[in-house]
Amino acid sequence: MARDHQPGREDETRLERFMKHKPPTFTGGYNPEGAVNWLEEVEIIFEAMGCSEENKVTLGAYVLREEANHWWKN
Repeated sequence: MARDHQPGREDETRLERFMKHKPPTFTGGYNPEGAVNWLEEVEIIFEAMGCSEENKVTLGAYVLREEANHWWKN
């Protein structure tokens, strides 16, 4: 029996898979090297998961904290 297409559940499963990889958080601030390192780390996870560009944005934003999260939301 085929499962019904459930976009909300797919998003939840994708987030669970992403978090199992223990992605680093990014807090922002003036730290260009830290930003590049964070981006490289999450890109490795995205590649392993076969993420679309849209999903990369959603998942990447999920691990932004403090100043970086404030910047993203504004």
